[in-house]
This record gives sequence, C-alpha cells and structure tokens, in this order.
Amino acid sequence: MTRSVRRTRRTLQVTGVSVAALLALSACSSSDDSSSAKSDTAASASSSPKLSGTVTVFAAASLKESFTTLGKEFEKAHPGTTVTFNFGGSDTLAASITGGAPADVFASASPKTMAIVTDKQDAVGTPATFVRNQLEIATLPGNPDKVSSLKDLTKSSLKVVLCDKSVPCGAAVQKTLDAAKLKLTPVSYEQDVKSALNKVVLKEADASVVYKTDVKAAGSKVEGVEFPESAGAVNAYPITLLKDAPNAEAAKAFIALVRSAEGQNVLTEAGFLKP
Repeated sequence: MTRSVRRTRRTLQVTGVSVAALLALSACSSSDDSSSAKSDTAASASSSPKLSGTVTVFAAASLKESFTTLGKEFEKAHPGTTVTFNFGGSDTLAASITGGAPADVFASASPKTMAIVTDKQDAVGTPATFVRNQLEIATLPGNPDKVSSLKDLTKSSLKVVLCDKSVPCGAAVQKTLDAAKLKLTPVSYEQDVKSALNKVVLKEADASVVYKTDVKAAGSKVEGVEFPESAGAVNAYPITLLKDAPNAEAAKAFIALVRSAEGQNVLTEAGFLKP
C-alpha cells in the first residue's frame, strides 16, 4: 500500500469522526432548546394563576345590560369565578365605597363621581375611560305628544322626569339646559337613570332625558328623540380597581375584558360611544 492511499484513508476516518461529533452536538443542542422552550412555557403558565372566587363590581345604572353580558362571558372564560354587580347612581355607589363597602371594581358614569373615590385614595392607579355616553329624550311609544326638541319639554302640559342633578345623567341634562338657556321644572327627580326611564315605561311621565343606551335597552317600551344640544354634554365613563379589592387578580382580569376588543364590541352594540 502506498503512502498516498494510507493518508487518504486516515483523512476520511478523521473527517467521519468530526461529522459524527458535530451531529451529536447538534442533537444535544436541539434537545436542550426543546427542553428550555418547554420549561419556559411551563413557567409562563405557572405565572398566570387560575382565577377563582367572586368579583364584586359597583357600576353606573346605565351599564346594567352590557356589564351583565360581560359578567357572564367572564364567568364562562374563567370557570370557578362569579361576578356580582351593584348597579345604581354613581354618586351613591362612590359614597358606599368610601364608606367601606367591600368591592373590587368601580365603573362610574362621570369623572366627577369617580373623583369621590380617587380623592379618598380608594382607587389603584389612574382610572381609565372605557366608553362615553350621550343623552336622548325618551317619550311614550309613538311619541303622542310630538316631542321633537329639548325646548318642547318645557311645555307645562307635559309631565317630565329627570335624573337628580347629583348623578351624572342629571348633571349632563342641566348642562344642556343651561347651554340652551332653557328652564325645565320636572315632576320629579330620580336617583339614577333607570328610575327616570322607568317612569316613562310605566306611563307615570310623558318624557324623560336619559342616555341613548337606556333608550335602546328599553326597546319598544319608549321612543327616542335625539336633540343637538346633547353633543355638548357627552359623559366619559372611567373604571378602576379599588384599593382594598378582596379579589384583585380577578378584578384586573374583568377590567381587562371591559377594555378589550370583545368588551368594546358589547358596549358599542349597547349604544355606547368609543372612549
């Protein structure tokens, strides 16, 4: 055998060993990467604990229909959780919260009523505006009194009901009346927007000024009449996690749902405006 042949065989043997070593290293590396990925995935999953327990939400009365829908969707997405609501006038809810009522989330119909809570430092962080709402006149079905403007509500022959001036709906109505230089004396002031609307539904009043969302929710029980002055008194709705929330993690997840694309779709369908 010549020296040249022996060198060739030796070179091929060395090369074969090198390739085998590289393949082995590559396999180890691939295995390590796979294990690392699985480990990272497991760590990520363990860092997002399963939600459970009750989430207590205090929310403006005008949010009743849409938040009830979102509450059911939240419970479906997070088995083991329950969402309970306290709907009412934002000022009354805010006073309850600052008075120590246990709650996780507060959704108000105006920044002014939210300030009752934030001024007492009972909120976590800065409340976020998640929707807006605009006023509309609610009349009896078929609008028998032919109401077509805000000024028509000043007729002495009409029984008109308004939200109390202390609640966001009432404050917005007063703002529109002042801007239009109109004086309106209602037969009663109600403590929240649903109560004001219900007076018309029960035919105890001829008309009321409520939110577009409430008129839509009432369906054929009332007829809505838009008026241009309402554009000057659109209410922003802020939402916040409360400082002493008994179920803070689930509360954060509910707020995230409200602000998500899914939540915004539900709210938009209910008649709310984008934030």
